[in-house]
Amino acid sequence: MKTMVRGPEASNAPLADRVYTTILDRLIMLDIPPHAAIVEGELAQQLGVGRTPVREALKRLEAERLVVSYPRRGTFATGVDVADLGHISEIRSHLEPVAARRASELSPDGVRKGLIAMADRTDQLDVAKVGRDELLRWDLTVHRAIYDAARNPHLSDVLRRYDNLATRIFCMFLDRLPTVATHVGEHGPLLRAIAAGDGQKAAHLAHDHVTGFEAAIRTVI
Repeated sequence: MKTMVRGPEASNAPLADRVYTTILDRLIMLDIPPHAAIVEGELAQQLGVGRTPVREALKRLEAERLVVSYPRRGTFATGVDVADLGHISEIRSHLEPVAARRASELSPDGVRKGLIAMADRTDQLDVAKVGRDELLRWDLTVHRAIYDAARNPHLSDVLRRYDNLATRIFCMFLDRLPTVATHVGEHGPLLRAIAAGDGQKAAHLAHDHVTGFEAAIRTVI
């Protein structure tokens, strides 16, 4: 069955970026399972595109540690190694507060209103009824909005990369985590602190959010 490329900016983004976003989403959500073989031709046929944008996307994803290529063997989705959790959390616990503080200081009024709207939606989420994919994608959406609001593309690139890796771990253990509602709910106060321009509070909440996530994962592994 053919699955066309998709994404929130699918109508405007270049084809290569749309293909990248679609494959990225499959890898993060584990729709392409860890260690699964990725065959360019088959994936291109599924997405309804040529091999070139798929090949370009896989090169980008290899740099982000989401796929790995071996000579004469092919390309595979990387494994989800819980041993990496500490390394990922170490980076995020330092940089997520930086992004939250910068966002609180630099966001224009329009962005602040958008963050408040995201906080309202977060508060209204019924975790018991929201599907797994929707929940994880909302988590990604909130974090990416904060990274963009920090107005530092290099910081955003680094944080997106490690948030993607953390989300794969989240995806692995989501059904076993008793604190999912708490974890998702933490986005509300964080977004409101940023929108209010309270950099100190936003940085503190961002740090606790990351370290709390690591602690919750470790209780079920």
